[in-house]
Amino acid sequence: MRTIIAKRVDSGSVDTSEIRELARAAGYEVVGELTQSRKADPALQLGEGKADELVAVVDATDASTVIFDNRLGPYQTYNLGRLLPDGVEVIDRFTLILEIFGQRAQTRKAQLQVELAELRYELPRAEAKASLAKRDEHPGFMGLGEYDESRERDIKAQISRITDELAQIERTEEQRRERRRASGFDLVALAGYTNAGKSTLMRRLAADLDVDENEDLHPDLEATAESRDQLFTTLGTTTRRAAIEPRNVLVTDTVGFVSNLPHWLVESFKSTLDSVYRADLVLLVVDVSEPVEEIHEKLVTCHDTLYERNEAPIVTVLNKIDRVSEEELAEKREVLSALAPNPVTVSAARGENVDALRERIDAELPAWEHERLMLEMTDDTMSLVSWIHDNGHVETVEYGDDDVVVSFEARPAVIEQARARASELTAHLESA
Repeated sequence: MRTIIAKRVDSGSVDTSEIRELARAAGYEVVGELTQSRKADPALQLGEGKADELVAVVDATDASTVIFDNRLGPYQTYNLGRLLPDGVEVIDRFTLILEIFGQRAQTRKAQLQVELAELRYELPRAEAKASLAKRDEHPGFMGLGEYDESRERDIKAQISRITDELAQIERTEEQRRERRRASGFDLVALAGYTNAGKSTLMRRLAADLDVDENEDLHPDLEATAESRDQLFTTLGTTTRRAAIEPRNVLVTDTVGFVSNLPHWLVESFKSTLDSVYRADLVLLVVDVSEPVEEIHEKLVTCHDTLYERNEAPIVTVLNKIDRVSEEELAEKREVLSALAPNPVTVSAARGENVDALRERIDAELPAWEHERLMLEMTDDTMSLVSWIHDNGHVETVEYGDDDVVVSFEARPAVIEQARARASELTAHLESA
């Protein structure tokens, strides 16, 4: 699909790098672009002269689509469509993002979130048609389609249904997270902008053994996060066991942030971010090869989003250090020190400093506690000893004639559960 990129800004220079990447991620071939620095034209977004220039560029390149890196109103879309040759489609940034999301959605949760975002995008357009119908009784709405008075009600009903189903999925996921914690797992979430290298970093951190992906554990999660130089490679969440001894750590990769998303789109995907909000530690991954002003802006946005509901510590990971010199890295660390104090610098692609990141993860996660249990020997005692081995770090096991003494360290939740199971063994023995 051949496409032209169009972008207008109120003033200053125009950057089309991200919208080009978004177009490429959706499968478009960018064959040209047109930009303008001026206030938005209510009818066309671009000025009339620039709109005529857009028509000429489309004719010259034989493009079938024009993608605006602006939000287009219904009438702007219609007016631009009238100017352009027949068959040329006009879409805006947010329609493009929804298109990508639709292509990437593999799990039920992701598909529901895409559907919810599409409905929230369509709702104001349906409301606009309803308003025009009441005011003008105009049957065609300037090319926006026939008005169906039931459509607005249908959209609202579907939004309510999907919101309820997503809430149920989130309740199930929260129960799963609590089971994992009770089993001795620490939960680490990767956050950051799309294409910062989160999926590559997760593959570096992951142990050879994947998380058990059986139906009872988490059927909505994919087994492996892809690593590609493309926006929105990861749309759903992906969880794997990390190689951070002696802890049992699960790392979750989530959908990346992207610039200038409207509230309705962020709101549609907020349940995906619950994997970040409910983690024990958040790794905020940043592409350090980007301009420092852009990194600063992204960090501010990430902090605004994460600190809204997140209580876990946040460690900034400056990724892609293989793409910058030591001098540039030092300068950027200094400029970003207020937003990213004591960051970890890595190259996920090459594996540089990943061991240092593992050490930092271990240091930042909730501290383990030491415990020493004396267990009377019963038929079930060795089962408990085996469970402690699986869920904590056993230091010594001393066997007596009638008892077993286990010294170990583990998460507080695991120690509490071990004590409870030890008490059950004792109670069972006394009642026998």
